[in-house]
Amino acid sequence: MIDFTIPPEIVEKIDRFHQIAIEVMRPVARQLDEHEHERAVDYTNAMWPLVKKQYADRIEAINNGTDSAAPDGPNWTLLENILMIEALSWGDAGQYLGRPTPSLGGAAIDAIGTDEQKLRLYERWTHDPPKWGCMAITEPGAGSDNSSMRTTAVLDEETNEWILNGEKVFITNGKLALDESHGLSVVWATIDPQAGRAGIKSFVVEGQNPGVTIAKQEHKLGIRASDTVSLVFQDCRIPYENLLGTTDIATKSTGNKGFKGAMKTFNASRPSVAAGAIGVARAALEFCQETLAAEGIVVDYSKPKHQLTAVERDLIEMEARYRGAHHLTMKAVAMMVYGDNNRLEASQCKYRAGEAVTWITQKAVDLLGPMGYSRELLAEKFMRDAKINDIYEGTRQINLLIIARSILGYSRRELA
Repeated sequence: MIDFTIPPEIVEKIDRFHQIAIEVMRPVARQLDEHEHERAVDYTNAMWPLVKKQYADRIEAINNGTDSAAPDGPNWTLLENILMIEALSWGDAGQYLGRPTPSLGGAAIDAIGTDEQKLRLYERWTHDPPKWGCMAITEPGAGSDNSSMRTTAVLDEETNEWILNGEKVFITNGKLALDESHGLSVVWATIDPQAGRAGIKSFVVEGQNPGVTIAKQEHKLGIRASDTVSLVFQDCRIPYENLLGTTDIATKSTGNKGFKGAMKTFNASRPSVAAGAIGVARAALEFCQETLAAEGIVVDYSKPKHQLTAVERDLIEMEARYRGAHHLTMKAVAMMVYGDNNRLEASQCKYRAGEAVTWITQKAVDLLGPMGYSRELLAEKFMRDAKINDIYEGTRQINLLIIARSILGYSRRELA
């Protein structure tokens, strides 16, 4: 028998995050949307004690050898993280992205870092002050096509340091990661431009490292409470051990092991992005239902579809799309929880959640009419916050390609 019951201890924790969303995030959502580059101080203060506890537990688990999902039991922490993301994104997607954590940089560290690297890099999140991390992948001339990446990492054998040169764009939490001397950035770079994907590795740049500058701070359509920047790396030197994974992944004899390891990041991060999309979709759906109910419009589920009004049918379709995306995401997460390969399911849930949230939030604006379009209500903000879920962590088109290749058994060369 399939059991969808969430363990009570996780329910209790998620209730706490939902209270933060209601009491801390929602009251300032409009203000932070209007003042894009202001830091969400109250949210940071509310989340920081929980983050410190989380990483203290992670370090203890690494030391005890219990950090990864055990073969004989589920890793419930992964489920807890996904449900937390949904709850906080329901409050405000932009503020959620600004959590004082390693962020996507942490997903890369988890995917290919050694235990020694995790202990060393995560220890900073166990003590004050709050700090952030980020991951730098996208380049001005290399978006979804990572093989055309031009940021380089050259080994200086005399000093045993990597020297990074290049430019990265659209980096979430990039400014916050650099503002704090104990933050970090995970940077994707190539050690051999002629090798294509085989030469791409991940490197950790710590805090205010010389040779890293902020070139631009983005002004965005949505998630405006989050920090997004472009970074320039100019002769940026980092220790040899800040190459993620074991030291031998930098040799050509291991082929594209480093790139494949780095790509595992997305198997974990895409369900997280889908969860964020689901949170925004639920926020828009509930807001629309509540607003229309105040005007006496409530769906009668006992009636056949042809007896419902057009508005009632739209509300049912909104709910159906939300639930479909939610179930796909939970399937991908369940596979992570039990240690199964979820490459296909990760792309499926990311694709469907991004599509669903853009449609649901736009429909909410439609149904609420002029008030939905005005800034008096949050409906238009939900619609703007939604669109990024259809773009980052692999666009809708890229994830559709991954899904097709996985189902049909085609390679990248056979189906591009």
